[in-house]
Amino acid sequence: MDAKLVKELRAKSGAGMMDCKNALVETDGVIEEAMIVLREKGLAATNKKSGRIAAEGIVESYIHMGGKIGVLVEINCETDFVAKTDGFKTFVKDVAMHIAATNPLYVTKEEVPDEELEKEKEILRVQALNEGKPEKIIEKMVEGRISKFYKEICLLEQPFVKNPDITIGDLVKEQIMTIGENVKIRRFARFQMGEGLEKKEENFAEEVAKQIKA
Repeated sequence: MDAKLVKELRAKSGAGMMDCKNALVETDGVIEEAMIVLREKGLAATNKKSGRIAAEGIVESYIHMGGKIGVLVEINCETDFVAKTDGFKTFVKDVAMHIAATNPLYVTKEEVPDEELEKEKEILRVQALNEGKPEKIIEKMVEGRISKFYKEICLLEQPFVKNPDITIGDLVKEQIMTIGENVKIRRFARFQMGEGLEKKEENFAEEVAKQIKA
């Protein structure tokens, strides 16, 4: 197989050299079809890859609304080669923009402190009681409603602002399938101008989301 084709496919997909070569052999050297083959094979291997160590990656910044909102996010992959690809950089930028728009507090559900989770559940129990719901179904209702709570504060549970049909967690899985490496959103920080100070209330997050969707 032509080494130039292999190099081109690797640059586009971020997949490993042998994976690219095999995909090109399977598709008689057609780049577009080879990309499809890589994605299909990546789908089956996503769960296996999610357990591998991802120690490379990039820290991306995103500034919006003339400096009113700023985000720093660290997203890891397995190799420096993938970290430098345009596709991975675009993915990281999209995640940073999403964080600016939605203001999550945690990356995963597991990061939510038990104390905070129990406090929210108690609020939901009281709400259900005030609605006159039978006590025997309240716990099931609470568990159902807690998923909405997770979507509000946990990044991976949130619908992606540029495509609400998928979550950020789904977006990460798509990236793993595309590049053939494990991908982890490790941490982020979001800064909003004047946050915590007494001033006129402005919904910057809502404005950012509108501009991203436009």
